[in-house]
Parts: sequence; structure tokens; C-alpha cells
Amino acid sequence: MTARRFVFVLLDQFTLLSFAGAVDALRLANRALGYTAYTWLLAGESGDWVESSNGTRVAVDIGLDELRHSDTVIVAGGEDVQEHSTRAILNWLRREARRGARIGAFCTGAHTLAKAGLLDGKRATIHWENHDGFAEDFPDVDLTRSVYVIDGNRMTTAGGTASIDLMLTLVAQDHGPEVANAVADQQIYTTIRTDRDQQRLSVPTRIGVRHPKLAQVIHEMEANIEEPVSPAELAKQVGLSTRQLERLFRRYLNRSPKRYYMELRLGKARNLLMQTDMSVINVALACGFTSPSHFSKCYRAHYETTPYRERGSHSGARAEP
Repeated sequence: MTARRFVFVLLDQFTLLSFAGAVDALRLANRALGYTAYTWLLAGESGDWVESSNGTRVAVDIGLDELRHSDTVIVAGGEDVQEHSTRAILNWLRREARRGARIGAFCTGAHTLAKAGLLDGKRATIHWENHDGFAEDFPDVDLTRSVYVIDGNRMTTAGGTASIDLMLTLVAQDHGPEVANAVADQQIYTTIRTDRDQQRLSVPTRIGVRHPKLAQVIHEMEANIEEPVSPAELAKQVGLSTRQLERLFRRYLNRSPKRYYMELRLGKARNLLMQTDMSVINVALACGFTSPSHFSKCYRAHYETTPYRERGSHSGARAEP
């Protein structure tokens, strides 16, 4: 039986955890099967070595060489992916896609695939921190918040350990769930997540408070950033008075509902400023601010800098390939 070969394209500042977990899953699958079912090569633009986001340098086997038709290509992304999605990388991916290669991405590598036009009309996912910026940059991609997504010959993961879930799914497809379970056991990986699992913790777990009405209100806030809902309406939705909702937030989160909502909106604004080329005015509108001056005032009060200065401090990371 011919071994299936993966080619991992490591972008500068890639996330080591996602890459290492995936490769180790393939190694352990070979061990469980008792023969070499999977092989892999590491590729990088320089053909020499690539530095991960934690400073670890990894030697690569090849540069951007022509691959076999049967190879599976995985782009491992990480920090400053806009800068590291170079013209050479994008053109190489487009060429391999035209040759019919199955192509995937770990973490922010989904941005590289989308930039190359390889996710248009496809379902995909990316790390939750990059979700808002990706959605603004690539409206033709059906973006989800799943742990991973397989849509035809395109695969994307949310980062972190989600690459292990994807690899275990591929192993199960190739050799059955028993082999995938054996690999998971070796990795002390107690639950194999599916493409229906969400990447973020539930609201109660995330905020450390298990109060159903509070969790419901926060969920509504997170779902309505561009057009904020009034505290009175939020309270009404969960059967509370405005004063009761105020007390609930003060008791569990030590802030008012209005303040908490503002922090959510400003957090999204900061992500958009750092991850997209949207104008500051459009960022303000996307986060529920109808007045640019009010947005700037709130942003300065929370982050001790203006939106324009924030954008300027990160402009170097947004260089176009």
C-alpha cells in the first residue's frame, strides 16, 4: 500500500503546537498500524529553516518545489500571517491547487489560503481571535467557529490542538476509528472533537460564573456588536428588570452591563484595527459606534491610545505580498 504523503508548509512565526501535534499523530498512526502509512516533508519559502512564534527554528526539507499529484499540502500559520503570506507562497499554492492537490491550513494559515483565493465559496474556520478580521477581509468564505472544517479538498483548523482532531479524523477515514482511538490514547487525548464542536469555551466556563441568565445576556451581547441592544431590552429577554440585571453584573463581574458591553465592542474594534485594512470609521461602525469621535474617546479611555495610533503601530504587519 502506498504511503500517503503530507507536505507541511511552515510560514515564518508559525504556531509550533499545531504543527507538532499533527506530525506526532501521523507518527503514532504508523506505529499503531505497524507499517509506514504516512510520510511527511517540511517545506519553507527559503528551503532552509523557519522560525516558529516561540523562537524554535525548524529545518525544512524542500523549498517551494513542485509536488506529487497525490500529496496533501498543509499550511502552518501563526503570528503576523498577513506579512508572511508572500507572493511566492500564494502563487505556489495556486499552482498546486490547479494540479488538484488537497490543501489545508492550521491556525491562521486559513488566511493564506483565502488570500490565494482557495477558500472562496467554501466553509472554513480560523482561530477565534482572528475570526472578525478574517470575516471582514474574505466575505466570500463561509466562515464558521468550528474546531476544524473539511469541505471537499480544503481543510482548515482553528489552531492549537485542533490540528490533532483533524489528523485523527483523517486517520479514521483512512484506517478506521480503532486506529484513530489508539493514536488518541497514546497522545493522552481523551476526547476526539468533531467538526460540529465549537472552539471556544462556553460563556459560563469562560467568565467563571454559572448563572444561566447572566450567560444568556452575555451571549446576546457577543452576537450583537454592530447593533448593540439596550440593557433594558437584554433584561427583558431573560425576564429581569434593568435594576436586577445591573445587580447581577455588579455581583458576578464587578462592572455594569453597559461597561461590559463596551469592553466587548472595543475588544472587537482592536482586533479589526490590528488584523484588517478597514478604515477607522468603518471599524467604529462595525462595533456599534455611530460617532467616530465618541469611538476614539472610548478607545483612548480603555486602551490609553487612539485607534489611529493603534493602527499605525501595527501597519508594518499588514504589508501586502
